[in-house]
Amino acid sequence: MLKVLIVDDSASFRGSLRDLLCQQLPRVLVLEAADGREAQELVRRTKPDLAFIDIELGMESGLDLTRKIRVRHRDMPIAIITNYDLPEYRLAARDCGADSFFSKTSSSVEDILAWVASASPGIPIP
Repeated sequence: MLKVLIVDDSASFRGSLRDLLCQQLPRVLVLEAADGREAQELVRRTKPDLAFIDIELGMESGLDLTRKIRVRHRDMPIAIITNYDLPEYRLAARDCGADSFFSKTSSSVEDILAWVASASPGIPIP
Protein backbone atom coordinates (compact mmCIF):
# COMPACT_ATOMS: atom_id res chain seq x y z
CA MET A 1 0.00 0.00 0.00
CA LEU A 2 1.39 3.39 -1.06
CA LYS A 3 0.72 6.17 1.49
CA VAL A 4 0.53 9.61 -0.09
CA LEU A 5 0.19 12.82 1.92
CA ILE A 6 -1.46 15.84 0.29
CA VAL A 7 -0.97 19.13 2.14
CA ASP A 8 -3.03 22.00 0.75
CA ASP A 9 -5.32 24.56 2.35
CA SER A 10 -7.81 24.09 -0.51
CA ALA A 11 -10.15 21.19 0.22
CA SER A 12 -11.25 21.13 -3.42
CA PHE A 13 -7.68 20.77 -4.68
CA ARG A 14 -6.91 18.05 -2.13
CA GLY A 15 -10.04 16.24 -3.26
CA SER A 16 -9.15 16.52 -6.94
CA LEU A 17 -5.62 15.20 -6.42
CA ARG A 18 -6.91 12.47 -4.10
CA ASP A 19 -9.47 11.37 -6.70
CA LEU A 20 -6.84 11.33 -9.44
CA LEU A 21 -4.46 9.20 -7.38
CA CYS A 22 -7.18 6.81 -6.22
CA GLN A 23 -8.44 6.32 -9.79
CA GLN A 24 -4.99 5.71 -11.25
CA LEU A 25 -3.20 3.76 -8.55
CA PRO A 26 -4.38 0.30 -7.56
CA ARG A 27 -3.19 0.39 -3.94
CA VAL A 28 -3.02 3.89 -2.53
CA LEU A 29 -3.97 5.41 0.80
CA VAL A 30 -4.31 9.18 0.58
CA LEU A 31 -3.80 11.23 3.72
CA GLU A 32 -4.86 14.87 3.72
CA ALA A 33 -3.82 17.89 5.75
CA ALA A 34 -5.00 21.49 5.46
CA ASP A 35 -2.02 23.05 7.26
CA GLY A 36 1.51 22.44 8.46
CA ARG A 37 0.61 21.41 11.98
CA GLU A 38 -1.83 18.75 10.78
CA ALA A 39 0.71 17.59 8.20
CA GLN A 40 3.50 17.20 10.75
CA GLU A 41 1.22 15.14 12.99
CA LEU A 42 0.25 12.86 10.08
CA VAL A 43 3.90 12.43 9.09
CA ARG A 44 4.80 11.53 12.67
CA ARG A 45 1.93 9.04 13.08
CA THR A 46 1.65 7.46 9.63
CA LYS A 47 5.06 7.87 7.94
CA PRO A 48 3.80 8.50 4.39
CA ASP A 49 5.79 7.19 1.44
CA LEU A 50 5.67 10.55 -0.36
CA ALA A 51 4.08 13.98 -0.09
CA PHE A 52 2.63 16.74 -2.21
CA ILE A 53 2.90 20.08 -0.38
CA ASP A 54 1.38 23.36 -1.53
CA ILE A 55 3.75 26.30 -1.39
CA GLU A 56 1.15 28.52 0.33
CA LEU A 57 -0.61 27.09 3.37
CA GLY A 58 -2.11 30.17 4.95
CA MET A 59 -0.18 30.71 8.16
CA GLU A 60 2.84 28.65 7.11
CA SER A 61 4.83 28.26 3.95
CA GLY A 62 4.98 24.84 2.33
CA LEU A 63 8.69 25.51 1.91
CA ASP A 64 9.10 25.86 5.68
CA LEU A 65 7.05 22.71 6.19
CA THR A 66 9.27 20.85 3.72
CA ARG A 67 12.36 21.91 5.66
CA LYS A 68 10.80 20.69 8.93
CA ILE A 69 9.87 17.32 7.44
CA ARG A 70 13.37 16.92 5.99
CA VAL A 71 14.89 17.11 9.47
CA ARG A 72 13.44 13.71 10.44
CA HIS A 73 12.49 12.20 7.10
CA ARG A 74 15.42 12.81 4.78
CA ASP A 75 14.37 10.15 2.28
CA MET A 76 10.66 10.93 1.93
CA PRO A 77 10.04 12.16 -1.62
CA ILE A 78 8.37 15.58 -1.52
CA ALA A 79 6.85 17.50 -4.41
CA ILE A 80 5.97 21.16 -4.08
CA ILE A 81 2.71 22.12 -5.81
CA THR A 82 1.67 25.69 -6.56
CA ASN A 83 -0.32 28.03 -8.73
CA TYR A 84 2.83 30.13 -9.13
CA ASP A 85 5.08 28.52 -11.72
CA LEU A 86 7.96 30.96 -11.39
CA PRO A 87 11.70 30.25 -11.60
CA GLU A 88 12.30 31.71 -8.13
CA TYR A 89 9.72 29.34 -6.62
CA ARG A 90 11.32 26.38 -8.39
CA LEU A 91 14.70 27.39 -6.98
CA ALA A 92 13.27 27.91 -3.48
CA ALA A 93 11.59 24.50 -3.62
CA ARG A 94 14.86 22.83 -4.55
CA ASP A 95 16.76 24.75 -1.88
CA CYS A 96 14.34 23.68 0.87
CA GLY A 97 14.77 20.01 -0.03
CA ALA A 98 11.86 19.28 -2.37
CA ASP A 99 12.44 16.55 -4.93
CA SER A 100 10.05 17.90 -7.52
CA PHE A 101 7.90 20.88 -8.43
CA PHE A 102 4.46 20.91 -10.06
CA SER A 103 2.33 23.74 -11.34
CA LYS A 104 -1.35 23.28 -10.51
CA THR A 105 -2.26 24.92 -13.79
CA SER A 106 0.13 23.30 -16.25
CA SER A 107 1.36 19.96 -14.88
CA SER A 108 -0.26 16.98 -16.55
CA VAL A 109 -1.71 13.86 -14.98
CA GLU A 110 1.07 11.96 -16.74
CA ASP A 111 3.73 14.18 -15.12
CA ILE A 112 2.30 13.59 -11.67
CA LEU A 113 1.95 9.83 -12.14
CA ALA A 114 5.46 9.58 -13.59
CA TRP A 115 6.85 11.31 -10.50
CA VAL A 116 4.87 9.04 -8.17
CA ALA A 117 6.22 6.02 -10.08
CA SER A 118 9.81 7.26 -9.90
CA ALA A 119 9.44 8.15 -6.21
CA SER A 120 7.94 4.79 -5.27
CA PRO A 121 9.63 1.95 -7.16
CA GLY A 122 7.67 -1.27 -7.13
CA ILE A 123 4.26 0.40 -7.18
CA PRO A 124 2.50 -0.39 -10.46
CA ILE A 125 1.39 2.75 -12.28
CA PRO A 126 -0.96 2.23 -15.25
